[in-house]
Amino acid sequence: MAVEGMAGLAKGLAVLEAFGTATPRLTISDAAQAAGLSRAAARRCLTTLAEIGYVTFDGKFFSPTPRVLRIGAAYTESAALPQLARPHLAAIRDVIDESVSLAVRDENDSLFVARSEGTRILNSSIRVGARIPLYASSTGQILLGALSESELADYLAAAPFPARTPKTPTTADAVAQRVKDAGADGVAIGDEELEPGLLSIAVPVRDPAGQVVAAISISASSSRVTVEEFRDRVRPVMQQHAAELGRQL
Repeated sequence: MAVEGMAGLAKGLAVLEAFGTATPRLTISDAAQAAGLSRAAARRCLTTLAEIGYVTFDGKFFSPTPRVLRIGAAYTESAALPQLARPHLAAIRDVIDESVSLAVRDENDSLFVARSEGTRILNSSIRVGARIPLYASSTGQILLGALSESELADYLAAAPFPARTPKTPTTADAVAQRVKDAGADGVAIGDEELEPGLLSIAVPVRDPAGQVVAAISISASSSRVTVEEFRDRVRPVMQQHAAELGRQL
């Protein structure tokens, strides 16, 4: 009975994870394909999720409800890292006047777990709970640097990666070079690699043992800031707070 219960929970979570920016609504067939389940299993999961208020059903499509946020909040409101990071993100924001985020690696994505919003408007998909591919982001290039050589080789074996913009690194060699440069410089800068018109900079957060556990990043419009300004003015402030945060872990 316990094994069946855990299997059912795993299937339900897989269905919830199938919803996203590109898939805000799912049919039973969509959910089954995305979660790797049979139609019957997907139907049972979606029906149960609807009964307990995590999704709605309009007769064809299922959509997540705000109740799903409770699951994410269980991490962001209880884990030490996001809570410790928030004052540092706010301090960086106050100096730079741009939105500042904290990301961790979740399988092949950068997952944003804390954020301090700036006053300047930025049309971007980055927010708490958002995930973006490691290869296409400055945070990802920092976080990939924490992998062992064999782990990085396994990740790069999936190349070529889909291009997000004409500047996205898509080959194994290009991504590996970005990761190498980020490790050598202690900073990664994304110049319209994720979204057109978007510049980003990321620095590592290391725990007391020296392991990279997260990345602090800033994204800004390329019309407001240059790569040189990121390196010269923004990087020192970010590295200072990343080091202070790391000592608190």
